[in-house]
Amino acid sequence: MLASTIRSRFARACSPLLLASTLLLGACTSVQTPADGSDSALQPDRYDARLTGVHYPFPVKTYRFEAQQQLLEMAYMDLRPDQPNGHAVLLMHGKNFAGSSWERTAKDLLDDGYRVIIPDQIGFGKSSKPEHYQFSFSALATNTSNLLDEIGADTVTVVGHSMGGMLASRFTLMFPDRAEKLILVNPIGLEDWQHVVPYLPIDQWYANELKKTPDGVRNYMRESYYDGNWAPEYEELAELQMNWTLSKDKHQLAWVSALTYDMIFTQPVIHDFDRIRVPTLLIIGTRDRTALGKNLVSPEVRATLGRYERLGKNAQSLIPNAQLVELDGIGHIPQVEAYDAYINAMRRFLAE
Repeated sequence: MLASTIRSRFARACSPLLLASTLLLGACTSVQTPADGSDSALQPDRYDARLTGVHYPFPVKTYRFEAQQQLLEMAYMDLRPDQPNGHAVLLMHGKNFAGSSWERTAKDLLDDGYRVIIPDQIGFGKSSKPEHYQFSFSALATNTSNLLDEIGADTVTVVGHSMGGMLASRFTLMFPDRAEKLILVNPIGLEDWQHVVPYLPIDQWYANELKKTPDGVRNYMRESYYDGNWAPEYEELAELQMNWTLSKDKHQLAWVSALTYDMIFTQPVIHDFDRIRVPTLLIIGTRDRTALGKNLVSPEVRATLGRYERLGKNAQSLIPNAQLVELDGIGHIPQVEAYDAYINAMRRFLAE
C-alpha cells in the first residue's frame, strides 16, 4: 500500500513544525488518562480500517459502486419510521466522527416520522478507505446523490456537522432539486483559511497523523470542543479517533486522513454561499474556535480565526434568507453540549 511505502520517512520524533501543524486533533501532546487511571475506551483490536468490530446503533447496509477505477463500498443506515410524514433527512458526519455519532438525533427524527439516512462517507467510518483516490467535496456529494438514487430517496433535508457542513453545502449547490432544506451545525469552512494560513503538504499531514496518541486526541477534544471539561458522553465520541491511533491499520488510516485534510483546506465552500437557494438554518455554538491551521500562524492572526460568534452571523448574511440560531457558551458539538436547544431548533425549522 502507498502508506506503507512511505511510512519510514516519517518515523522520526515530532519536529517543531509537526507539533505546530497539529490542527484538528492532538498528535504528540499528552495528558493524563481519566482520574481513576482506567482507559477502558481503548480496544484497538476492534478498530480496523472498516470498523468491523464496532457495532453501530442501527443496522448498517452497504452501497457498492465503481469510482476512479476502483470498487468502493459506502456504509449507510436507512431508517424508516412507523408513521412516515413523507419527508427524509440526510445526516452528514464531521471529519473526526462517523455516522454513528448521529444516534440521538436520528432516534428523535425517526420518532417525528422522518426517514433518516446516515452514510459514512468514503474515507470515513465503516466505508472504504482508498489510498489512491482524489478526495473532493464534489466527489463525495456525487457518491451520496447516487446512494439516494439507489435507495429511492428523491428529496431530503440535508444536515451537516463540522466538515459535514462543508459537504452538505456542496451537495445542496450541486443538487438543488434534491435538497429541500439545509441545516448547518457548527460547520467548519465558514472562513477561507488559505488567505492567512500556509499550505501544509499532504506528506506532513500524514506524519502528523502517525504521531497521534489516544491522550492527544482526548486532550484536543477536551480543550477545543468542551472548554476544558470532560464527561462520559464526550469519551464515547472520542473513542473512534483514540483507537485508530493504535489500530493495526493506522498507516492506511493516517494516509487517508491526510488526503481529506487537504480536501478541507483547499476546497472552501464559503465563496459559493450566495448561490444557495434552499431554506437554510445555521445552528452555531458561539464558543467554538475550530479553525484549520491556526497553530501555523502568529498569535495575532490566530486570535482572529475560528470566531464562531462572528462567523455564524457572516454566514447568515451570505446565504439568502438564512436563519441563525446561536447557542451562547456552547462549543463545536451542540448536539452533545446543548442537545435540547439544538434539536428544538431543528424541529422548528423542519416543521416550517
